[in-house]
Amino acid sequence: MSYFNIRVYGLLINQHQEVLLSDEFEVGRYFTKFPGGGLELGEGLIDGLKREFMEECEAEVEVINHFYTTDFYEKSSFNESQVISVYYLVKAVHPLQLNFKIKVFDFDEGLSQSFRWKKINELTQDDVTFRTDKTVVELLKALVYEK
Repeated sequence: MSYFNIRVYGLLINQHQEVLLSDEFEVGRYFTKFPGGGLELGEGLIDGLKREFMEECEAEVEVINHFYTTDFYEKSSFNESQVISVYYLVKAVHPLQLNFKIKVFDFDEGLSQSFRWKKINELTQDDVTFRTDKTVVELLKALVYEK
């Protein structure tokens, strides 16, 4: 059985032109992505993104605008679904109160997720795991270089 897996992610950029990355360990696998996750049944994209930021970052975000939606086929790395990911530029309503890390996969005791900032001008496709995120890295860098 195949089905669609709708995901929503936030690109949170700070005043130092750094984007927030999420390092995670789940289902026996390490990966790095942008904060966000799966849409729940009956939930809209914006509400889903706000919920994901509350769950993952304990942060309230404001959605600035749509950034990118997957425009190619991508099979999930975890099941048989087709992944469609929607990315938004977001800003934090209040400063984030996270224990930001410098090193990749530097988890606090008992946790399987950590967050770190990465300068956009130093960001490469190798910094993220999934194909759609790699596409977003290139688009994000192009946006920053245009300014």
